[in-house]
Amino acid sequence: MPHPTSAEIATRIQDLYGAPLADLQAHARDQPPGMLSALLGMQNDLTYAEQSITLHRDRLARLVVPEQRFGGHEVSHVLDCARRIAEAVAVRDVQAKTASAVLQSLGRVAAPEPSPAPAPTVPAAPAPAVPAASAARSR
Repeated sequence: MPHPTSAEIATRIQDLYGAPLADLQAHARDQPPGMLSALLGMQNDLTYAEQSITLHRDRLARLVVPEQRFGGHEVSHVLDCARRIAEAVAVRDVQAKTASAVLQSLGRVAAPEPSPAPAPTVPAAPAPAVPAASAARSR
């Protein structure tokens, strides 16, 4: 299952807090650190990881051109790009999974519906009287 993207996480944050992301970021700057700040930080890290993946993937594609001569210098750049892509993918996966789990735990819960008024209870019918045992001996 693919992880949510930074745009999907941003939308979920906006839905949870009921305001545009830019307004939430401005609000978070004026407040002590809290859940909103943490979510915005995760979303920002996720955005950065996605940008890093794209940047290094494009750089790698430029380095690995068919029929291009490969030397030691080019190999070191290819290895560096591959390492950076792997790191960015790991960061993206962790940030997406964590942000998604936090948002799921914070999801808005619908207000509980008022319970219907309890039905009036009918008093139980009195139990039939049991005749008292006589103290006299029977013959």
